[in-house]
Order: sequence, then C-alpha cells, then structure tokens
Amino acid sequence: MIPRTIETPPADSAGGRGSQGNAASSITETMPQHLRNLATTDPTGVAMQEKRYGIWQPMTWQLYYQRVREFSSGLAELGVIRGDIVAVLGDNRPEWLIAELAAQTLGASVVGIYPTSIGDELTHILESSAARVVVAEDQEQVDKLLALKTAQEAAGLAFGIDTIVFYDPHGLEQYTDSILLDFTEVEARGARALATNSDWLDSQMSQGDVDDIAVICTTSGTTSKPKLAYLSHANLLSMAANLDSIDPITPNYRYVSILPFAWIGEQMLAVACGLLKGMAISFPEDASTQRADMREIGPDIMFAPPRIWESMLSEVQVRIDEAGKLKRAVFGWGYQISDRIAAEAASGRRAGTGLKMLGKLANLVATRPIREQLGLTRMKRCYTGGAPLGPDVFRFFHSIGVNLKQIYGQTEICGIAVVHRDDDISYTSVGTPIPGTEIRFSADHEILLRSSSVFRGYHRNPEATAEAVDTDGWLHTSDAGYLDEHGHLVVVDRLKDVKFAADSTMFSNAFIENKLKFSPYVEESVVFTDGAAVTAIITLDPSTVGAWAEHAKLPYTTYTDLAAKPEVFDLVAEEIVRANEDLSEAIRVSRFVLLHKQFDPDDDEITRTRKVRRSVIAQRYGPIIDALDSGAEDVTVDSTITYQDGTTLSREIPLRIYDLSTYTMPTDAARRQVWSGRK
Repeated sequence: MIPRTIETPPADSAGGRGSQGNAASSITETMPQHLRNLATTDPTGVAMQEKRYGIWQPMTWQLYYQRVREFSSGLAELGVIRGDIVAVLGDNRPEWLIAELAAQTLGASVVGIYPTSIGDELTHILESSAARVVVAEDQEQVDKLLALKTAQEAAGLAFGIDTIVFYDPHGLEQYTDSILLDFTEVEARGARALATNSDWLDSQMSQGDVDDIAVICTTSGTTSKPKLAYLSHANLLSMAANLDSIDPITPNYRYVSILPFAWIGEQMLAVACGLLKGMAISFPEDASTQRADMREIGPDIMFAPPRIWESMLSEVQVRIDEAGKLKRAVFGWGYQISDRIAAEAASGRRAGTGLKMLGKLANLVATRPIREQLGLTRMKRCYTGGAPLGPDVFRFFHSIGVNLKQIYGQTEICGIAVVHRDDDISYTSVGTPIPGTEIRFSADHEILLRSSSVFRGYHRNPEATAEAVDTDGWLHTSDAGYLDEHGHLVVVDRLKDVKFAADSTMFSNAFIENKLKFSPYVEESVVFTDGAAVTAIITLDPSTVGAWAEHAKLPYTTYTDLAAKPEVFDLVAEEIVRANEDLSEAIRVSRFVLLHKQFDPDDDEITRTRKVRRSVIAQRYGPIIDALDSGAEDVTVDSTITYQDGTTLSREIPLRIYDLSTYTMPTDAARRQVWSGRK
C-alpha cells in the first residue's frame, strides 16, 4: 500500500476541520497560568466541588488558585525544584489537582499512579520517575509506600522517597514515621513562606514555558511494563483547543470526574479542557454513589472507556428485565421509534414530521427516563475510547438520545487524534482526524499520526522514543487500520497482532474478541487462532448473567458455580453463534470454555484500564489453551484462593469445553433485543 496523508483543511464557521498547528500557535500560557487567569476573571465561579457526607462542597477559582500557590510554596520548602517529578497516588479529589498544578507552578511535572497499583507496578513507576515527594490519598496508599520502604531497607537498599504527603488523615493519627506529612501542613508552611516573599513564587510561575513537561503519563503496558510519556503544556492545551474547535465547551459546562487522573483520558478532558475553558469539575463522594451523584450534577460532557458504557447498558437491561410486561412493552415501542430516528440521523437523513412527533412521545415515555436514571439527561456530548465499543452498544445510546462519539488516540498524542463529528457518526469506525492532526498509513497498514500534541518522548528511554516518533514528527502508533469509503478511520488491532484469513480478510484476535464481547453476557474474551481451530476463553458478566439466571429460576451460589451451569453454556453458545454470523467462515469460533473466575488486574491478567494481557493469559492458562486446541471435552485447572487473613487454599476445578459443531440453535430461538437480557 502506498502511504497516504490526510491533512485537515482550515476550520470554517460551521466547526469544520482545521489545519495542523492552528491551535498550537495560540498556546502561549501554561496550565497554572490559565488557572491564574480564571482566578482573576471569574474569582467566585465554581472551579470544582466535592461531595462529602452527602453535601457538595464547592471551591471557587480564587480559592483553587490560592491553595495551589500555598501548596506550591510548600513543595518548594520540601526541596522540589524545576525539572523534578512529583508522584501522586490516590483517587480523584481536589487535592490531586492542587498537587498537580502546584508542581507545575514550580516547573516540575507530575506522574500519576493508579490507586489500585501494587507491588512491582508501583515500584516500577516510583523508581523510573525517581520522585522524591509522593502525594498519597489515604491510609491504604500510605501503607503501600511504607511497606515498600520497609522491604527496600531490609534488602539494604536506599528508599528514594524523602516525603509522603497524605490528604486524607483518617486512620493515620498514630503513624509516627518521619517521612509522613499532612497535606494541610504543607499548605500551612507554604502560606507562611508566601506571607514574607510571594514575589519568588510569582517569578517561578512567570518562568513557566508551554514547552515545559507538565504531566508524565504511563502507557497501557499490555505487552510490557508501562513506559512514562512526557506531555508538555503545549501538547495538552493544543489538543484541548483543537477538540474545542469542533466540540465547543463553555464555562457553564459540568464534568463529573470518575476515572483516574493517572489515565490520559481524564487529563485530556478534566484537566486540559477544564482549565482552557473554565469548566467546573465535580468529584463523587464514593464509587458506590457515582450514578446518584451524576444524576444530581447532570454533566454536560463525559469521557469513559467502553466498559463504562457496557456496564450502563447492563444496568438498563437488568432494570427493564425486572419491569412488568406493560413497562417492557412501552419501552420496546419507544426504543423502536427512537432507533429509527437515530438510524436516519446516522445515514445523513432527517426524520419526517410524523416520525418526529412519535419521537417526542417516545422520548417522554421511554428514552428520557432511561437517560435520567443514568445521569445523562443534560449530556451535550460524550466520548469513548481506549478499546472498540460494540456497534450495538454504540447504537443503543444514540437511540436513547445520547450523543456518544468514538475517539482514537494514545497517551503519546494526548489521548485523542480522531473523533466522530456530530453530523457524521459511524457505528463501526472511530471518525476523522481532529483539526491540526494528520494521518497516514505505512506500507504494512500501520497508522501514523502527526500533530502539535505528539509527546516529547519517554522518560529515560531515548531508544523507545526514536522508535515511536520518526525524524519527520510522525508518531508510529503500532496499530493497523484503514480508511473506509466515507474517509473514517477503522482500527483493526495492534500491528503485530494483525493476521490474514484464507480469503485475504485482514483481522486480529482482538477483532474476534470484540465481536464476542458485544454480548451483554460476556465480560471478557481471549481468542486463539494459531491452532487447528479458532477457540476462546470466556469470562461472564456476573450482573447480566446473574439477572438472567434469576429470571430463569436457575439457582447458583458463586461466580464459579454460575459459570459451570449447562444452561449458561447454552446461553453463551447461542451468543457466540450470533457473533459468528458477522465473521467470515475461516475465523469463526468453534470451541470455547467458560473460565471459573473473572480476569483480575491484581493478577496481572488485565491492565488497570481493562485491557487483556495476552502473554499472561497464554502462560497462566496454557493447559486450557492446549485442551481447546486438542479437541478434549474438559480440562482440570488448579485454583488458589487467598482469604482476607492471608491463608490460602488450593483446589482442582473441572472445566467443560464446549464444541459448537455439536450445538444446534433452538428452532424457536428469538433474537434478543439489545436493551434486554431476555429473548
């Protein structure tokens, strides 16, 4: 294939596509400098709010800026200087962003660590970044760091961290380790220093340059330990400006922060777009209250990986399946009408007057109540990325009136390079390049990207940097893809994983896996195509399969018990047969096994962003894979259970292997509606 280049034309008044560099040239201030401007122009406006004890606690732009200045001065008292790296470990709270902006004020940068990180993953990031100051959320995170300190000192190694600053003191009152310091104490120290010499901090902020490194984001790490990617203020803010040119954000927009700040997706919208446009950020009280808090706030914009949208659909399916016949019938009618309107819009056509009238009634009695339950009533637009989203799930949200868009990007290009436009949605693509972004394809179908948001390199890894970005500034994504007939980008998979079927169809294991995961009953799937047949390891979605089992009056105790039920095998077999209908005969799944457990990031089976680590799966479940390929009818695996008190129990679990060549679809099998777990 001859490499192709698509350069987006200049933006027009209708929000068209922009040329490369149009936003980058307008980025003249760092993120702390943007915060200073907001504190000056809108001092009493709400910058962020956090829910505590059931009450929303607002923070104005002026107070936000004041706390950033005090904490920044406090960090300077701890010895943080320009070029240093400060690590932040914990859930999303205002203190996370205060610490980030404070470090950047001094010319330092921040590396975020997922709050679920443990062991080697935590050690790798801390040692790679050489951070001497870590801002940790609470007792749980402090305990991880102190355990690491004890282990390294016992091994005769120096612990590289000088200070651990915690921002939730609950449970830490009796801790006496000298490296621990309360967040409020750092602010108090900073406030005292500012009282005698505030000019010094002002000069530090003024010295800030848009090319300074602002954030160091970890890559997904699906095939190796995550790398640390340098992202400058210009990288992040030019991305935000280019996205804003097609999807405008206004200061009255609301955003609910539910994803880790260590992930580029949250840095992309909550931080960069939030500071550029003055958008208010809300923090839910707890993971268990997120949905209720979203309903209270009514966000205008949202970004979430596919698993969030899939879980929302699963929630809808469970609720509707529990409803009475009349409510199910009303929703089914309303959804059918709304789906027709969404299909017309996706085809570039306008619904007729009669259909529009029916659509208003359908919205009133069917789709609006669903949006209200999901907290999406005010939503202007929302995005999904990080992995493919099933066309059926994608279409469902459009059918209930949610303007959901697929995006494509990587940490190395600030999370977004390609996105759908409001009037140009395709359920099987990721859209077209945002203004300022060029795209081309190498001879082996690799996607190449170039823009002002391409990162500045990997921390202490010049070899990997040279492999990622060539001398002409093109980012080599290592993903394979192509443009469809409408000029939309279709991403196939990682380049190394792309294969060609007997009929020359380009595919990958992940392509088949995503087809299987379109089923609401399948949480994860791992497909193997190197043997005599296409086989798969499947894990169940416990909520939807559990609801189905309850409706079918099928008793079960644990996930393992549910996965072993013959009725569940038949349920999943029918779903796989349906998925096979969309695949060429050469790549249809013929044998599968239902795993006795879900994949767990703590077991390194999936990443913190829910991407499967294929190498770990291949090694850990080798006997299952061999049995699938050999034609065996079952396989026995050893499973170790670790209890809360640390004791373990090993047991053997027999797993049945299902051969679809022996499966016959029931003659009365009805195709399941996307909004229901029932037939």
